[in-house]
Parts: sequence; structure tokens; C-alpha cells
Amino acid sequence: MRLTVLGCSGSVNGPGAPCSGYLVQADGHRPVLIDCGHGVFGELQQHADPNEVAVLLSHLHADHCLDLPAMLVWRRWSPNPATERSLLYGPSGTALRVGAGASEYPGEVDDLSDTYDIREWVDREAVDIHGLHIEPFQVNHPPETYGLRITGPDGEVLVYSGDTAVCDEVVELASHADLFLCEASWTHDPENRPAGLHLSGVEAGQMAARAEVRSLALTHVAPWSDSDAIMTEASAEYPGPLQLVHQGQIIEVRKPI
Repeated sequence: MRLTVLGCSGSVNGPGAPCSGYLVQADGHRPVLIDCGHGVFGELQQHADPNEVAVLLSHLHADHCLDLPAMLVWRRWSPNPATERSLLYGPSGTALRVGAGASEYPGEVDDLSDTYDIREWVDREAVDIHGLHIEPFQVNHPPETYGLRITGPDGEVLVYSGDTAVCDEVVELASHADLFLCEASWTHDPENRPAGLHLSGVEAGQMAARAEVRSLALTHVAPWSDSDAIMTEASAEYPGPLQLVHQGQIIEVRKPI
């Protein structure tokens, strides 16, 4: 399966840097969009038909979901509007959260059911979408947040941490993954990070090592964070292949030969 990084800026978008959005596609199948933060929808149009994309939301913070109202406009009002509903999976309250963002009027909620078949994650309850087997694991982040374990047609495993602080659930989620796409929002300096919200480079590296993943790809670095320092921290804790993802990057996720 193929991972395309549409956006990877953490918490807020930066200049020319969209927030979280990742396109995953198995050969011969329609794509799946994981998260749709600020600026992601514009990038999506370069890689896929928005009418054919299923959407999976890890959680409902704005930097992960609030470009969906733009996709809603496309699906309804473009010259070639959607002719069928697409799947939209998310935490409890997804229809209310996205619908409020899409509404034209304060205090009202747009009904998304004309374009989306909206379903809510159940912890550890797997679903099959567009040739991918997806297992949601609830992780340690406010509000209700899920990391996703995605298995492709040949058994290859991509794991997305979502946003999370340290927890055993992430280690279980990522166990022996071929690629662990893990957030690392800041350095380990306690003066620069509140507890129980995100991972440092140190913590991301430690969790990847505990999970014995084949490779680690760091993401969700905030524009004000030092990405080089985060990478240095992670490399001291995790001995395997390590990279910092960037917008527009395409990664082939494969089982080892």
C-alpha cells in the first residue's frame, strides 16, 4: 500500500504547510484519507478525486478535521458532484462537530448525511474499507482519540499513532508494524511541553523501540518546534530506520523480503 503525506504540521498549519492529512491506498482500490486538517483538502485534489475518498478521523481537534467542510462543498456543488455517499469514520460526535463547522448559521448543524455515511469508531473493533483492514485503538489524548492499525492486501502494516501522550495502548497498536507514523510534537524539555498531551522525540523513539517496529516516521511537528532536535532525540532511543516525513512525500509500505 502507498502512503502520501498531504500535510504533517502539528497543532496549526505553517507557511505552505498543511496540518495532518494522509492518503493511503491499496493497489486497485479507492483511496482512504486519514485526517483532514487545515489545508489538506487543497493537497488532496492533486492526488485523488474527492468524491471517491473514504475519510477516517483520528479525533476532532480542528487541525485534524476542519478542512472537511471544504470537501463537503466540493461533493455537493462542483460541476461533477458526488453521486454516492462516502464512508466517514470518526469518534463519537463526528457528525455534530463537522456539521457545526459546515453550517452557514451560528448555532445550527449542517446535515452531512446526503454526502457521507457517518459511522463512529468502537475501540478495537476492526473495519474493512477500500481493500484495507483497519483497527482503531483509543489512545491518550483529549478529546476521544484513536490510533489506527492499517493492514494492506499483502499483510503489510502501517500504524498511525494519531495524537497521543505516552500509553501502553500505542505500544500494542504499533507492535511489529512495517511503518510507524508517529507524532512527535516537541522536544523532551519539560519547560516546553504540558504533560499528557503529545509525545516528545524521546518518547516517540522509546515507544517505537518497545513496539519493535521495522521503521519509524515522525510527524505532527509543530511550526515552533525544533525538528532536528526531535529527530536527534528519537534516534537516541530507537535503533531502526528513522525519518521525518514531509508534505508531498510518497512512501511504499511493504513487508520485508
